[in-house]
Amino acid sequence: MPNTANTGRKLRLGLFVQPLGHHISGWRLTQRLGSPTDIDWLIAIAKKAEEGMFDMFFVGDALATNVHRLPSTMARLEPLTLLAALAVNTRHIGLAATASTTFSDPFTLARSFSSLDHISRGRAAWNVVTSFSTDVARNFSRDDMPDHAERYGKAHEFLQVAFKLWEGWQQGAVLANRESGQYFIDDKISAINHQGEHYQVQGPLNIGRSPQGRPVIIEAGSSSDGQQLAAATAEVVFTAAASLEEAQTFYQRQKQQVKDAGRNPQHLLILPGVMPIVGRTREEAQETWKQLNLLVDIDNGIKQLSARFGMDLSQYPLDGPVPAAPIGEGGQSRVKLLTNLAERENLSLRELAAIAAGSRGHRVVVGNAVDIADDFQLWLEQGAADGFNIMPAIIPEQLELFIELVIPELRTRGLFRERYEYATLRENLGLPPIA
Repeated sequence: MPNTANTGRKLRLGLFVQPLGHHISGWRLTQRLGSPTDIDWLIAIAKKAEEGMFDMFFVGDALATNVHRLPSTMARLEPLTLLAALAVNTRHIGLAATASTTFSDPFTLARSFSSLDHISRGRAAWNVVTSFSTDVARNFSRDDMPDHAERYGKAHEFLQVAFKLWEGWQQGAVLANRESGQYFIDDKISAINHQGEHYQVQGPLNIGRSPQGRPVIIEAGSSSDGQQLAAATAEVVFTAAASLEEAQTFYQRQKQQVKDAGRNPQHLLILPGVMPIVGRTREEAQETWKQLNLLVDIDNGIKQLSARFGMDLSQYPLDGPVPAAPIGEGGQSRVKLLTNLAERENLSLRELAAIAAGSRGHRVVVGNAVDIADDFQLWLEQGAADGFNIMPAIIPEQLELFIELVIPELRTRGLFRERYEYATLRENLGLPPIA
């Protein structure tokens, strides 16, 4: 058990939102089934998360429907549109959206996120991703996807352009002097005249400097290229880790890369995804986990795993070993995590498919409030995480139990805020201001 004395560090908690629950069977166990495209449902989830004082409400995204037809991801609202609606129905919680650099435009995306930052009064965050699915490529008039190195090279330049555009408006650029009739100070609004390999952008943005200077930058790639991009540009990293040791290795390596890039490692927060299965008692939590897994469709799980591995796993015996995955162009870090888990736990293909389908490849912690708080505190104190991206298996029940039971336990240990202290997401995360 970790030391329960307050270490002075606070956990940062994101809510990774799947409107029908993160577990593939979660929607079948809820007593209050919502819809992933019902704005009132999503507003209610966001307000509940704000009641629990989560740092951010995070919306994932993809630019194609998935082959395994998950309810929360098959039909969903476009993230920036959704978060703009949530911004006027919340006051404190950060609002984070995924957007791809592979099939987007830097000027348009920089303008959109700056708009969200204005609408939310400084609570916007951008989860930067590179697309990797050929299904996505075919939705954008391409037969195939750019290779891994090209996608990350484009992402580096995309972010350079976005940063320049956000910096093109200096503080105090708006004067609004009624007497002189001068509204802008022209010297504080600059074109960027970027000429690069992938982009040629004049600028400036046609929207004023946003409240945070720029949105908080999140990245989720754990491949070598992903870690290098995060070291240079990210302020929050979402990752997946199956064990404390694996998480510590990633944490140390990523923080060192940030330092090597000339940045302060404390200015990058690492938040592994975790699915807490919460019960009022340990037995209640274990029963919930059992019921969820009994409802897993193994055929669907095999399809999900096949998509991850880039190979048809239905040809292999379900109760045999997990076959080796080919070295692919996308999703490298998650495939490695799953194959390492299978090797470490001696899992059959059937067992790995059930886990991958149920937890989406992330770690599961089953127990009462003390069990989960012990686990979170251990990871914080042992240099494995700065916080967690919480993935409730069942919405809204597991989110409500987490807020009712786990949050108070974390507060008792001095590990989580009692209230929001600042106006912007950047400040609430303890990140430095943008000059």
